[in-house]
Amino acid sequence: MLLEIEFKEKNIPFEREKEYSIEYKGKILPHKFYADIIINEDIVLEVKAIKEFSNEHIAQILNYIKLSNSEVGLLVNFQTKSLQHKRYVL
Repeated sequence: MLLEIEFKEKNIPFEREKEYSIEYKGKILPHKFYADIIINEDIVLEVKAIKEFSNEHIAQILNYIKLSNSEVGLLVNFQTKSLQHKRYVL
């Protein structure tokens, strides 16, 4: 992923495909979530190559923000003519 190269060259700490478990009533559920990139341990970056954002994509970034205890999430789309992005804050 080109973003990884840029982050490494600029010494920006990140973790790719960060795994999150979900606990419900004291039990860990079998399904796990994987955020595309976590930047500086507190920004969720979800990367898409789609025609347009859907409610499902928005729900996904909001869930990842909550699971990661982050305050900020960025949803970016590289398939449009110019970069499409949305910032979400909880």
